[in-house]
Amino acid sequence: MSDRTPAELSAHGLRVEFTSRNGRVARALDGADLVVRAGEVVALVGESGSGKTTLARTLVGLAKPAAGEVRWEGKALDRSARGLKALRRQVQLVLQDPLGALNPRHTVYDSVAEGLRIHKLVGRSGKTETELVAAALSSAGLRPPESLFLRYPHELSGGQRQRVLIAGALAVSPRLLIADEPVSSLDASIRGEILALLLKLREELGLGVLVVTHDLGLAWNIADRIAVMYLGRIVEAGPTEEVLTSPQHPYTQALLSVVPEMDRLEPIVLHGEIPDPTRIPQGCRFHPRCPALASGAASAVATLCQGTPLPILPADPEGHRSACHLVASQASTPLDLRGEVTS
Repeated sequence: MSDRTPAELSAHGLRVEFTSRNGRVARALDGADLVVRAGEVVALVGESGSGKTTLARTLVGLAKPAAGEVRWEGKALDRSARGLKALRRQVQLVLQDPLGALNPRHTVYDSVAEGLRIHKLVGRSGKTETELVAAALSSAGLRPPESLFLRYPHELSGGQRQRVLIAGALAVSPRLLIADEPVSSLDASIRGEILALLLKLREELGLGVLVVTHDLGLAWNIADRIAVMYLGRIVEAGPTEEVLTSPQHPYTQALLSVVPEMDRLEPIVLHGEIPDPTRIPQGCRFHPRCPALASGAASAVATLCQGTPLPILPADPEGHRSACHLVASQASTPLDLRGEVTS
């Protein structure tokens, strides 16, 4: 892929807050930077509760940031109804649960045609609505498409439902897809087919794809770049091969150690769960669970880990970076981290 491929969709210092029932403010995103370019696959990985889905929703305007901004083609996102509609014509979100995402009262035909009708695309290409729906279903690997037109979601397999969701996204000819855990509910054989489909769409249509997943093994098989997220921030990012063969951040190392394909690694057990986002730890947000700190390997920087906040990793897609005091102490030159801190 050319380094000149322009950035398409990017997040800069995003902070998204929710107020809990007890009145405390939870920071689901706390300074997240990310960029997704046309023609590449980016995997956003991390445990449940790390903020992955919130970031995906914010990128398409479904959540409004308290700070920071989303940029489309270098310009700040227009959050008017017209601006968001224009964005969603170009950036389509494929949801995690196809059975829940598809209207049970709509046929496959109507589900796929919905976007065409919302964006009033029929007639622009000289094709009929039926032709456009059939082409979208075929692109998603559902052939012959006409055999599915009058079927309902409950009559389809899990893999077919996922493909219908993808077909609905493809019908409007987007430039980017954001797929939230696209294969988490599917059998292993079907998972491979859906991943192969996403790669095919990238190659044939030049689509950029952001895949939200907890599975580093999936990221290994599909992504050009990986961004590892923890408690509302990206803590490591870079080319897939570099991140997965030479992980820098202790969190990435722990996630990678339990991937079956990486059986050469000794499993690293993370104790406890991701902290409450209303109580983000001081210093490095990972330090209460950090194996390097617990083992004494990071004793030289323990004070920094426990009390000094880390800068935000930049959205720049080039290079391999991590936000970690231990990594910074071992580097021959300071890490290229952005200066502002939001925690």
